[in-house]
Amino acid sequence: MIEQEILRKAQLIMLEMLIEFDAICKKHQLHYWLDSGTLLGAVRHQGFIPWDDDIDLSMPVEDYNQFLKIANSELSSEIFLQTSQTDKKFKFDYIKLRSNKASIVEFHEKDKQIKYHQGVFVDIFPMLTIENTEENKKLYDSTLKEIRDVSSTSLHTPNGKDDPVKRASLIASLKQKHQGWEPDKIKAKSKVIYGGEMPDVAAWFDIEEVFPLATMEFEGHSFPVPNNSSHYLDAIYSFDCRQLPPKNKRIIHAHSIDFTR
Repeated sequence: MIEQEILRKAQLIMLEMLIEFDAICKKHQLHYWLDSGTLLGAVRHQGFIPWDDDIDLSMPVEDYNQFLKIANSELSSEIFLQTSQTDKKFKFDYIKLRSNKASIVEFHEKDKQIKYHQGVFVDIFPMLTIENTEENKKLYDSTLKEIRDVSSTSLHTPNGKDDPVKRASLIASLKQKHQGWEPDKIKAKSKVIYGGEMPDVAAWFDIEEVFPLATMEFEGHSFPVPNNSSHYLDAIYSFDCRQLPPKNKRIIHAHSIDFTR
């Protein structure tokens, strides 16, 4: 079990990374919002879930791609932009911002010879818009399941078999359904979905409940969030996430955390 003092120190490093990322997005007029456990932490704790050990963010895919273009020239030396291109041993398709100040070993990495950067991290997921039809919902659910089946082993894909070629094809098939974000391209009652790079949760969200974005306090700072956070969280979680889970369900992903400076 990681001591709370150690975890809190790591959380504050991740908060520094989020503040830096937020400043870059403001400078370049890029949209993003708190997602998953980070959004839940903002709603329930006004900061990190006390036992959480990462930060989750989402961006419209166009903003995500623009961030990829500018990141290396904008990020400080304390942060490593991790993609399958910048870190050839990295087996996942979405961006991670990794700290050079602290390293983390997750339970699925324990006792393995890991050769990619293992700094404590911020996950960033690209998001799409898709027409709200039953056919598209079935396609989305089945595509994400297939992606999980051909993804490298992780917390959410413990039985995955790494097949990057098949994943790329499946991710591309979802991109073909993307309507863009311009009002004249988005049909009534469109949905916002994860682009497939992050296949863990096949949640989809009413676009009018996401945009326009609102702001919420997180660790004493204000960050963008979906305008209806309850709608967003209800789509992700099958339980009442506003209630604290019992202590035996307060699970940390990290096996160990170490500090380099």
